[in-house]
Amino acid sequence: MSEPTVVQRLAAFAYTAATRGVGADLRADAARRVLDVLGNSLAALHTPPAVAVRTLVDEWGGRPQATALGLPGALPEPSAALLGGTLAHAMDFDDTHLPSVLHPSASVVPAALAVAESRNTTGPRLLDAVAIGIEITIRLGMAGYDAGLGNSIFFERGLHATAICGTVGAAAAAAMLSDLDAAGIAHAMGIAASMGSGLLEANRTGGTVKRVHCGWAAHAGVTAAGLARTGMTGPPTVIEGRFGLLQAFCGNSADIDAVCRDLGEQWELPGVFFKPYPCNHFTHAGIDAALRLRARGIDPDDIAELELGAPTAALRTIGFPAEVKARPESGYHAAFSGPYTVAAALLGGGGLGLFHEDFTDAAARDPKRLALAARVNCVPDRHCDSIFPHQFPAVLTARLRTGQTCTERVDVNRGGPDNPLSAEELATKFRLNAASALTPAAADQVTDHVYRLVHAPDPTALLASLTSWIPAESTPG
Repeated sequence: MSEPTVVQRLAAFAYTAATRGVGADLRADAARRVLDVLGNSLAALHTPPAVAVRTLVDEWGGRPQATALGLPGALPEPSAALLGGTLAHAMDFDDTHLPSVLHPSASVVPAALAVAESRNTTGPRLLDAVAIGIEITIRLGMAGYDAGLGNSIFFERGLHATAICGTVGAAAAAAMLSDLDAAGIAHAMGIAASMGSGLLEANRTGGTVKRVHCGWAAHAGVTAAGLARTGMTGPPTVIEGRFGLLQAFCGNSADIDAVCRDLGEQWELPGVFFKPYPCNHFTHAGIDAALRLRARGIDPDDIAELELGAPTAALRTIGFPAEVKARPESGYHAAFSGPYTVAAALLGGGGLGLFHEDFTDAAARDPKRLALAARVNCVPDRHCDSIFPHQFPAVLTARLRTGQTCTERVDVNRGGPDNPLSAEELATKFRLNAASALTPAAADQVTDHVYRLVHAPDPTALLASLTSWIPAESTPG
């Protein structure tokens, strides 16, 4: 008897979880991911990409099966996943895994929610599917991590691993919730591997298309599971084959063994970082450093020059082109700017340090922020390179007009297992994210329903709590 292929091993792992469960601790962690995704999504209801997707899925129409996240009405499963994934990633506030540099929950959770509601599954089964989908997403991303390069091969090639790997993870979650057996789950992932895509050029030079990447991954994952359920099949060597996913996207440098190494024994899910700030994760350590300088009493008016040291690879996203990063063209592009985020943090932002109001188009045009951002010089830092991408470190040095220098180095990212956000900080993040759509009482009710998923007979109460409190004027489009 031949050895099982990679996708067959992943499918067996998923099927075992679907029949036996993943355990209380992992379900609790998955519930926190659901809460984070819902908060990030509620905050994104009015964003232009959300309006664009909502308009499109309304034009598509179709059978109402799943809640349009935070909006009145229902959509077909794939359409609800498309909208949900777009909302989840639209604010760049979704969780991150290191060193794969993936945002796994933004594709998997919306896909799982759509299918769970449509198939009338239980809360624990939903959380099991979320946990497995995230784990598979991460493991595929880790296969593309090159330790010698110190970076993701996907990223080096300009590919958005989140969308590519997230499509397969979303398909696994959707297939589990569709009651497929191990062979069916393998086919769903095999089909989904032909659907994942995403380019990162928008991070450098503009465009809003990146915000739909996770939506399309969720949509494709749900569609792939549906195709597997209705009889379509995928190749058994879709992951490791000569023309499989890893060879196609990462070439000979892919670490195929990483996908199934210690599968089921060593979980990546608990190490995924929650974001404290709604901006590109590469900017976070610089923000932390700026907040520390501010706490030391450094007056921005006294700063003659700032030097932001960061990993060489990260600077391609947040530091260059220098003239573009110093004067971002919009609030969205400000979220990918090291100079802007440092300046905003030094001047004082919202939320846990910076919040959505710091990334509006008006905020990105603020003369005081731009004047301070113009004084930020981004440079590669050797120590940061030695840590990246296991952390996204930074060192920030302020040279004052008096000639004095003040430096803050941040090696461990806030929000990860070594520097976690507290339960209250996570609750605060959700409440603030939800504030534009939910009353404080409603936000607390949603939080309660999410954590009750570990025992809930179905997710109906959670979804009802999202839709019943949202005023009609909150509807995009």
